[in-house]
Amino acid sequence: MRNKIIYLVIFFAVLIWSGIQPHDSFTWILEVAPAIIGLVILFFTKKSFPLTPLLYILILIHCIILMVGGHYTYAEVPLFDTLAEWFGSTRNNYDKVGHFAQGFVPAMIAREILIRKKVINFSSWRNLIIVCIAMAISVSYEFIEWGVALLSGEDAEAFLGTQGYVWDTQSDMFYATIGAICALIFLSKTHNRQLANLE
Repeated sequence: MRNKIIYLVIFFAVLIWSGIQPHDSFTWILEVAPAIIGLVILFFTKKSFPLTPLLYILILIHCIILMVGGHYTYAEVPLFDTLAEWFGSTRNNYDKVGHFAQGFVPAMIAREILIRKKVINFSSWRNLIIVCIAMAISVSYEFIEWGVALLSGEDAEAFLGTQGYVWDTQSDMFYATIGAICALIFLSKTHNRQLANLE
C-alpha cells in the first residue's frame, strides 16, 4: 500500500510539472490523456485485479515518458537534443523511447492478463500472441495519430513528431515490436516470481 501511495505522489508530481507551461497545450492533452486513462482504469480494478509490483512500476515509468513528451513535445526534449549533438544527428529521438515503451509495457500487461486468466497455457504461443497484441496497440496508435493529423492539420505536427523522417510511422511500430520482445526476454522470470507471490 505504501508503495502505491509513493507511485501516486510521483505520478501527480510529474503530471503537474508537465502541465505547467507545456510547449504546446494541444500536444500535452493528447500525450497525457493515455496516462490519465490508465490511472482511472487502475483505480477501478485495484481490488478486483491488483497487479504485480513490477507492472505498477512499469506503468508509472511509461506514464512519466508520456508526460515528459507532452511537456516538451517528443521532438524537443532537451536531453535528447544534447544526445543528438553528441552523436552528430539532426533528429531528437525521444519519440523512439516512447514507442519502445509502447511495446515494452503493454507486452507485460498482456502477459499478466493472459497468464492470470489462463487464456493461453503454452508459453511459446503466449509469447507470440503477446508480441502481436503489442504490435496491434502500436498500429492502433499510429491510426490515432493519422486521424488527429487529418482533423487538426498543422496543429498535429508536434503530436506526430515525424521531424521530416519519411519512415517515421514504420520505425515507430518497429521500436514497439522490439520493446515487446525485450520485455519478454528480460522480465519473464522476474514476472513469474511475482505472479507466484501474488497467487
